[in-house]
Amino acid sequence: MTADQTPSPAPKNWTTRLRQYWKQDLLPLLADLRLAIALLLVIAIFSASGTVIEQGESLAFYQANYPEDPALFGFLSYKVILTLGLDHVYRTWWFLSLLILFGSSLIACTFTRQLPTLKAAQKWSYYKQPRQFEKLALSAELDAASLEALAPLLQQKRYRIFQEGNTLYARKGIAGRIGPIVVHASMILILLGSMLGAMTGFFAQEMVPSGETFRIHNIFDAGPWAKSQIPTDWAVRVNRFWIDYTPEGSIDQFYSDLSVVDEQGNELQRKTIHVNEPLRHKGVTLYQADWAIAGVRIHFNNSPVLQLPMAPLETGNAARLWGTWIPTKPDLSEGVSVIAKDLQGTVIVYDQQGQLVSTVRQGMATEVNGIRLTIDEVVGSTGLQIKADPGIPLVYAGFGLLMVSVMMSYLSHSQVWALVANNKLYIGGKTNRAQVMFEREMMEMLDAVGMSSTESIAVPESAVNVI
Repeated sequence: MTADQTPSPAPKNWTTRLRQYWKQDLLPLLADLRLAIALLLVIAIFSASGTVIEQGESLAFYQANYPEDPALFGFLSYKVILTLGLDHVYRTWWFLSLLILFGSSLIACTFTRQLPTLKAAQKWSYYKQPRQFEKLALSAELDAASLEALAPLLQQKRYRIFQEGNTLYARKGIAGRIGPIVVHASMILILLGSMLGAMTGFFAQEMVPSGETFRIHNIFDAGPWAKSQIPTDWAVRVNRFWIDYTPEGSIDQFYSDLSVVDEQGNELQRKTIHVNEPLRHKGVTLYQADWAIAGVRIHFNNSPVLQLPMAPLETGNAARLWGTWIPTKPDLSEGVSVIAKDLQGTVIVYDQQGQLVSTVRQGMATEVNGIRLTIDEVVGSTGLQIKADPGIPLVYAGFGLLMVSVMMSYLSHSQVWALVANNKLYIGGKTNRAQVMFEREMMEMLDAVGMSSTESIAVPESAVNVI
């Protein structure tokens, strides 16, 4: 290297370049309002698809309801649904990625736009020159007025006042600047709760006869981390299931008397549930959802009571029916069919040729094949929907905070400056919203401090027309 040559600058290392790329390119893009709106729209569309398309069903269900030919809308077949994960939209990697990206956009916007705006709103200075009032949208110049007459009026309007010598500054509604930040925080809480529920929640269904104890096994849909939420140290006993009927014979309400029991059978919690009144225990919620007939209890002559299971019968779109076959001889060569349609205790008995034998009510008997058959009880089964969603508290907290933050966002951040100079009172102010109301407020205060005319007030024509 010769003496007149200067060394070339050292190349920037990759961390510096990455930092510059983040600050100059990626962060502004992430905080862009247009990106947030686009992401929110895409999330809403796929959320709607998860509502329209049944979630967590079997392959046979999708093949039957979404065939390839003809495909719904010309393209939506079961293969498309399964390939894209539309059968479990809220747990797909791409939907969770959208939520993470949207949350990142909210966080970036909060730190690059909302927090600096809040800091700027908290910074203020006294106006010490009359010419400073000229840049305000609303300003006035009054003779024979003082700050002592203005300060009580500002206090009545709930302004916070700062005064130093012949200068005054007042403001109110700073919470309106905090509102947008709280909106973002509440939406992030909702997103976190949704993702937590999708990854760790589960949904199960159980059909349990009265008197039986069960553990949660029949799980239809579960997140990849839901195993820790499925209870293993407690079970549920169905003490009794019953249905209330109207005088016309239709179902009024159905109830389940449930007990949560530990591994030793000790009762931990007991509650009678019905529709819209579930049982909650350790983050798991049991809803009353359906019912069925589990079996029938009978006895022959003076025999012990026997319980035989009843199965649902195929009736097309007709009423729900359950039936069973009762042998009347030890070698099973003869028997009768028993059919029930509800839990009101009435069963219909048919012989082997399909001929009606009799209609028997609960507690009554009939003669069949030379023996006395007594119907002791029609046993019902309760249909329970069981859900666990650890993200619900976060989602509820987020929505509650969102409602509060929306109300906060409607608060106007209003500022007023005043200066006494050259035996005159200079006063002016500005607000970020509700301009007309602020102009009215200012005019009332100006009148109260002794303004004799409105000619010296620099206000928009709209304000003068309103007043």
